[in-house]
Amino acid sequence: MCGIVGIVSSADVSYSLYCALYALQHRGQDSAGIVTTDYGPMVTHRKQGLVSSIFDEDTLKKLTGTVGIGHVRYPTTGCSTAENIQPFFFTFKSHHIALAHNGNITNYTTLRDMFEEKGQIFLTTSDTEIISKIIIDELLQNHTIEDAVRRCMRIIEGSYSVVLLIDGELYAFRDPFGLRPLGFGKTAEGGLIVASESVAVEGIGGTFERDILPGEMIHVDQNRTIRFVECAKAEHYAYCIFEYIYFARSDSVIDGALVYDVRRSIGSSLAQEAPVDADIVCTIPDSGTAYAVGYSEQSNISFVECLIKNRYMGRTFIMPSQEMRERSVRIKLNPISQHVRDRAVILVDDSIVRGTTSRMIVESVRHAGAAEVHMRIGSPIIKEPCYFGVDMATRDQLIGSEKECDEICKQIGATSLHYASLNALVDAIGIAETDLCTGCVTGTYPFPVGRKPCKRTTIQYM
Repeated sequence: MCGIVGIVSSADVSYSLYCALYALQHRGQDSAGIVTTDYGPMVTHRKQGLVSSIFDEDTLKKLTGTVGIGHVRYPTTGCSTAENIQPFFFTFKSHHIALAHNGNITNYTTLRDMFEEKGQIFLTTSDTEIISKIIIDELLQNHTIEDAVRRCMRIIEGSYSVVLLIDGELYAFRDPFGLRPLGFGKTAEGGLIVASESVAVEGIGGTFERDILPGEMIHVDQNRTIRFVECAKAEHYAYCIFEYIYFARSDSVIDGALVYDVRRSIGSSLAQEAPVDADIVCTIPDSGTAYAVGYSEQSNISFVECLIKNRYMGRTFIMPSQEMRERSVRIKLNPISQHVRDRAVILVDDSIVRGTTSRMIVESVRHAGAAEVHMRIGSPIIKEPCYFGVDMATRDQLIGSEKECDEICKQIGATSLHYASLNALVDAIGIAETDLCTGCVTGTYPFPVGRKPCKRTTIQYM
């Protein structure tokens, strides 16, 4: 979770950074920040809240500079406090440095202990600060930022996409497995933008070029010369399936696949795998919409909206507490009783994680008069935690960790329930299963996490 962006331009970048972060708001609702520079001291504004409430015209005017980075945060490692708001920024040996990170460093505690033994002081509880310590360590040895990036890839375990400013030069890099997305494009002014999703590029009128490859670093110097450096190459990648299932915006292109088309294809497979005699197909908006369209097209059952979303509500899944999620569901989705009364309804959603939201939605549709409520889910059963930045940290949070489909169906109160098969998901993404992280549904991770089963992929460092 979290969204990152970096922009190099010939004009002030603050407004473009704001628009890009606005396009990435779905990746984090806890806090946001922007750092800008003109190849010297940095200007920053960071605060808890939504992008639209943090930045106004006066604030953006003060964020002067033709280079900058930004971040929207959802806290996974590190609590929701002011000191953990990114981008982090600091001065070291006359270098002005700022960085922002999307992902989760699984060996954070070990690395923190190592740096504290060497006398390093930590100011936050965020795993992102480890990256800054590696940079400082390399600069102390008169090494380059490229050396620091290579060392990050050697010693950091977990997921990371990073944007980094040092003395006005922009760097961005992605972990060797590609767990978290990162791409780049050209701005309308002829500059460059790197961002978590293509929608951030398009949101400022830019042109998306391609994904930054796993293990790749991009560097834009003060002359706006662009270099791509392959720092590490894994035998197999581990693109996150949950980006396609839920997390990415449906109009994003992630590692070559349009997310909307992936979800629509899964919806079509759901209709083939689990047909049901029903009157209408309904989406649980917004992330379930493409699945429902695909289901309707394949089944020839009419697609009808039966739940209307309050557009002023954010994403309930990424809210920081279960109590907040439950309260939000009640005001986020309102059933249209005239559409569902006395009808057999197929409700299509992207996933079931904790089960609370699904149960409340089924109850509300039944209360509105539906005769039957059939649930169709665009992912396999989520059985295991995610250790790489999606907020599914422990098995006891997951309704599917101990229960099979029939038990889950009873618990959420549905007439029937079917999850998409892993084969359907893999086929829809169009990437080989060996190059996907399926840990949350299979329990097998791309590399060792504690004693969990893993694929034991080798990495070649350049």
